[in-house]
Amino acid sequence: MSRIGKKPIEIPAGVTVTVNNSAVIVKGPKGELTRTFNPDIDIKVEDNIINISRPSDEKKHRALHGTTRAVLANMVEGVSNGFARNLELIGVGYRASKQGNKLVLNVGYSHPVEIEPEKGLEIEVPTNTKVTVKGTDKERVGALAANIRGVRPPEPYKGKGIRYEGEFVRRKEGKTGK
Repeated sequence: MSRIGKKPIEIPAGVTVTVNNSAVIVKGPKGELTRTFNPDIDIKVEDNIINISRPSDEKKHRALHGTTRAVLANMVEGVSNGFARNLELIGVGYRASKQGNKLVLNVGYSHPVEIEPEKGLEIEVPTNTKVTVKGTDKERVGALAANIRGVRPPEPYKGKGIRYEGEFVRRKEGKTGK
């Protein structure tokens, strides 16, 4: 049996979970998330605890069991605390700024790159070399952070580019002269 799937999810105070057949609605102080899960997986809410069970030991059900539990736990965590992803800009002249709701990146191109977040996501620029992406949906926060990083990924020779905070970039040796 899935060790992760068996683990119950505790619902914190201020968060409500509603299950309608295979659709789950999670409401909390930070917002509301809705997701439809596979109808084969059984989701039960009792006494501020969510339990997930599977009908059989088929490979498909075993895979869905742990995944469903992890996604539900992230939904509960997101509406209660939220998620954040931090990025760093490393390079001479590389800087980020915020104009209204848009993030404007100057990262060595002939033009500034503008990125507008989707509804429900928020971008903060604490300093001109740091960017923080915040939101309730872990998947969407990670996707937006990956899109920002994709504008100028870190390169292995000088280490310049946009990277996640704490990300290690393996360096390569440059050309050697004769």
